[in-house]
Amino acid sequence: MRPYLIQLTVDKYIAGQFLQMLITITIIQILLLLLETVMRFYFSYLTNWLGQSVVKDLRVTVYRKIIHLNLSFFDRTPIGTLTTRTINDIEAINDVFSEGLISIIADMLMIMAILVVMFMEDWRLTLISLSPFPVLIVATYIFKESVNKSFYRVRNAVSALNAFVQEHLTGVAIVQAFSAEKREYARFKNINKEHRSANIDAIFAYSVFFPVVEIILAISLGLMVWWGANKVLNYEVTEGVMIAFIMYLNMLFRPLRMLADKFNTLQMGMVASERVFRILDSDDHIADQGTKDARAIKGAISFDHVYFAYKDAEYVLKDIDFQAKQGETIAIVGHTGSGKTTIISILNRLYEIQKGRILIDEVDIRDYSLPALRSRIGVVLQDVFLFAGSVYENITLRNANISREEVEKAARLIGLHDFIMQLPGGYDYQVMERGSTLSLGQRQLISFVRALLYNPAILILDEATSSVDTESEMLIQNAIDKLISDRTSIVIAHRLSTISKADRIIVLDKGEIREMGTHEELLKQEGFYYKLHSMQFKQTGVA
Repeated sequence: MRPYLIQLTVDKYIAGQFLQMLITITIIQILLLLLETVMRFYFSYLTNWLGQSVVKDLRVTVYRKIIHLNLSFFDRTPIGTLTTRTINDIEAINDVFSEGLISIIADMLMIMAILVVMFMEDWRLTLISLSPFPVLIVATYIFKESVNKSFYRVRNAVSALNAFVQEHLTGVAIVQAFSAEKREYARFKNINKEHRSANIDAIFAYSVFFPVVEIILAISLGLMVWWGANKVLNYEVTEGVMIAFIMYLNMLFRPLRMLADKFNTLQMGMVASERVFRILDSDDHIADQGTKDARAIKGAISFDHVYFAYKDAEYVLKDIDFQAKQGETIAIVGHTGSGKTTIISILNRLYEIQKGRILIDEVDIRDYSLPALRSRIGVVLQDVFLFAGSVYENITLRNANISREEVEKAARLIGLHDFIMQLPGGYDYQVMERGSTLSLGQRQLISFVRALLYNPAILILDEATSSVDTESEMLIQNAIDKLISDRTSIVIAHRLSTISKADRIIVLDKGEIREMGTHEELLKQEGFYYKLHSMQFKQTGVA
């Protein structure tokens, strides 16, 4: 509208010296500018609002999917990569809406509208002005391909950076303990160098493309002025049309400058969305089709000729067959890598078995719903994971249905209330990420309160007394005695002295059950357990 009004002003009102109409047209121009400003604001706000809304919903959906994926997925996927998918890649999808698809459609409509008006005004002047366009199309294609390759490298480099930083910050204590700072720093520099190189390649493409567009615009304007000036002199084209065409060309080239860049944004959004949807489409999760109510579980466990492999048919558990009656304590011992922790992982359905059955109260665990099953199984791991937050929040796992009184009652029951109250702030003591401000023994004790609070029918203790001092071990042993009382318990321990009172001990070796019986029975057999017992007590100097 504005170029057309200027053309009208020059050809009619200035030439005809209509002063009143000049004032009117000026007011109309100002109103049009204000209207355009409002509409541009609304367009920009709306597209960005849409992008942010999509990002919010998509990010929540992706996170919900990730936390329900099979643990085997995390075994082979770096956490930093998943962070990139959840944060960076979804942000690239936001750009599709705020700067990509809708903006491209708007620019295309604008270009079409301008071309229609230009052809209606003077088709010959339009063709002369647009004659350099084939060069622009070729330049745009080359630019698009070049930047697309660079951006693809950038996305991969960002993913690698996130994975590296996440892993090495988590393991920074190991890096420092072995004086590996320089080596790891050199590796980080190489990854960062690739990120920089990819970005510089994209910057180079931009630095070449935009001047090329400006040159083509200048050539178009030059051709238009050269051809149009002759026509003006011959009274075939008016001065107003010439001025309007200069404005049309500027309006035409403005979206053309950014169109290739927006196509790249769209492409990068598509690449990012492909990665995100690959996670959303993943079927690598434990099937949850159980309907049985697990609230009435009493705790009788039966492993019926169970086979399990993390990968294909490379079985780490072979023909595991044993029973645990309600209230019994079963201890599992064996060398590192014998499959002890794997047994408790498949009982909790963190992994799916390939052969055999696992029964609880004579019901296949697959017949229970996953949340219900896991709510009846309490787990205390060797490496206790605590989240950033208060002790109270770590015990309840932010379950709003659990009151402070219930937490304190559970802590008192196993003799840990006084210990927690000795912490600065007591139950409100702020635990740093991964519980780094607490000792291993303190983290273990908090995990015991957490396990008791959920009142599980089955209790799993994985190396619960390993690597702690004598005082903490006494507290932990007292907590264990309270926890396993009247519960079916599976205890995994390297220290054989902690499991001598178990109702039955299972000895694992290379994923197979070698021996089974009480402490006294196994010692009399003088087999695997006897050797483990002799080695351990010989090392400690205890007869």
